[in-house]
Amino acid sequence: MTEWLWEIDALIEALGGRAHGAMPAGITGLSIDTRSLRPGEAFFAIKGDRVDGHSYLTAAGAAGASVLVVSERKLPALGKMQSPFIVVDDVLAALGRLAMAARARSKAQIVAVTGSVGKTTTKEALRHALEASGPVHASAASFNNHWGVPLSLARLPAEARFGVFEIGMNHPDEIRPLVKLVRPHVAMVTLIAPAHLGHFASLDEIAAAKGEIFEGVVEGGTALVNADDPFAPALAGMAKAAGVSRIKTFGEHPEADYRLVEFQPLAEGAHMRAAVEGTMLDVGLSSPGRHIAQNLTAVLGCAALFGASLPATAAALSGWRVGKGRGEKHRIAWPGGGEVELLDESYNANPTSMRAAIAVLGATPTGEGGRRIAILGDMLELGDQTRELHAGLAEPLEGARADKVFMLGEAMKALDDALDGRIACEWHESAGELEASLLGQIRSGDVVMVKASNSMGLSKIVDRIIAAPSGPAARPAGAAPARGR
Repeated sequence: MTEWLWEIDALIEALGGRAHGAMPAGITGLSIDTRSLRPGEAFFAIKGDRVDGHSYLTAAGAAGASVLVVSERKLPALGKMQSPFIVVDDVLAALGRLAMAARARSKAQIVAVTGSVGKTTTKEALRHALEASGPVHASAASFNNHWGVPLSLARLPAEARFGVFEIGMNHPDEIRPLVKLVRPHVAMVTLIAPAHLGHFASLDEIAAAKGEIFEGVVEGGTALVNADDPFAPALAGMAKAAGVSRIKTFGEHPEADYRLVEFQPLAEGAHMRAAVEGTMLDVGLSSPGRHIAQNLTAVLGCAALFGASLPATAAALSGWRVGKGRGEKHRIAWPGGGEVELLDESYNANPTSMRAAIAVLGATPTGEGGRRIAILGDMLELGDQTRELHAGLAEPLEGARADKVFMLGEAMKALDDALDGRIACEWHESAGELEASLLGQIRSGDVVMVKASNSMGLSKIVDRIIAAPSGPAARPAGAAPARGR
């Protein structure tokens, strides 16, 4: 028997639509992208800033969509298409109504995560950790905006025990309507940091925008904030003003409710110990980042709030790996019998996460004769503080004992100027130029860290290092060493 995500009558009612054509009994999933659509799913023809989903209805039908959700105003242009339609006033608004219906029918414990850094990594850690205690549904990828959140929520299965949702923003008043859809039992803020400063006048404004997440917390719910964040008192005040009576904290602060009491970098990852509800929990980490351990303390705290098994949660986290570009570590066999260690932080960057990645570089031992090499690209959306915040990375790089710094992008010129005479460095205008210079300089024993805002494209540099002609393919950290012949 097919397990429907939504039976068709319930779907039509929740959407506030009307049926055209022979309807299926139900749908197995929801999609807004024909490239990832699976047979049996409903395709929602959302009109975005650049693409209108109505242009892809034929492709959706060919991919196996069981029903197409379309706008009333587009109906006359659809001609004689044979696929069944559900016609609605506005497709995105209808998706929001379906998200509300999904939340109303759910008995899951729900957590919403926001913050300037660490949202997606923490969301994925929550997904993995809570699975040890029951079925989990979580946002896909970084689906954290005005369409990603309702899409993720509308996909929430009725039988899920836990729901994990990431909520992001670039401007004020973006989190507020989304969290009121999600209505979390726990609202978590990882950290307030200088990201998106191009849209805000100060960190105080960023904190106020992030604090909107507390406005959707259900009665009796919890605000979970970082005790090591200078904005923790302000966030707690925002939570109380929003009617949240229970405030919990996580971090290394001695008064944190869920406390990181020990962190030890190891040759392969790290070890952490956390005090949660009177229990000491040990977790082995695949990544050596202390910032990741701090957020995993929040994950353990959330598990405690949900009544999940703490030993099972800690054990699950020990088997969890960070996602691609978010601190993933590779060991690459290199000519001469040695290895190069590659720290892939290429997914995104802001001043706080950049400093954390540089600290990891500094804490990572080099091999014999090796050096610490940083490959850094522009951090975007920093507004008037762009030059100052890029130049400010010089001191952390010195503290990390970086031997060579490769830089890409206009904003990184400020760091190039600041490093002049202090650390060997190269600035490049294009990724191709940087790659051509870099690959010939890496040698056995080096530790190489790559970080930039995602649109800078440094993930391609990571791929080229891994697949460099001078070295075989990489193996994950902790795997058996590659053997020469």
